[in-house]
Amino acid sequence: MADIVPPAERSRMMSGIKAKNSRPEVLVRRLLHSAGYRFRLHHRGLPGTPDIVMPGRRIAIFVHGCFWHMHEGCRLSKQPSTRAEFWSAKLLANTVRDKIAIEKLNADGWRVLCVWECATRSSNAMDTLIPSIESWMNSDAMFGEISCNLQTIALSPSTGRKSP
Repeated sequence: MADIVPPAERSRMMSGIKAKNSRPEVLVRRLLHSAGYRFRLHHRGLPGTPDIVMPGRRIAIFVHGCFWHMHEGCRLSKQPSTRAEFWSAKLLANTVRDKIAIEKLNADGWRVLCVWECATRSSNAMDTLIPSIESWMNSDAMFGEISCNLQTIALSPSTGRKSP
């Protein structure tokens, strides 16, 4: 299927997508700050440059866009039909890079939480996102995800499988 948007317009649209300070990331930061948490932003000294870092707690938080990080089963994560090979390779490389960064952070003793963009878009995100994040922070899980249904999924760091 041909792209219905002219190349110049598509280029302008794609260049407007931010790597830092995206709307979901800013929302998570505001909620954390209003709950009394203090943090650093975009710590370049850590693998993957986490969006939010709490050094005292050794917690790194990534706020992932569902499309760019291929959120499995999410309605926002749709594979483009044009230039399928290019997009497949690009998005797969993003997920591989994410996995490597998380493994390195865990190996260095950092706990990692991924908050998916879809979790910030729900109508009750303002009320339920902080309790979900705090629930994970108070657990001993090395890795967790918060997604569309705003439930924290704790995963085993070594296997990547759900913890019992």
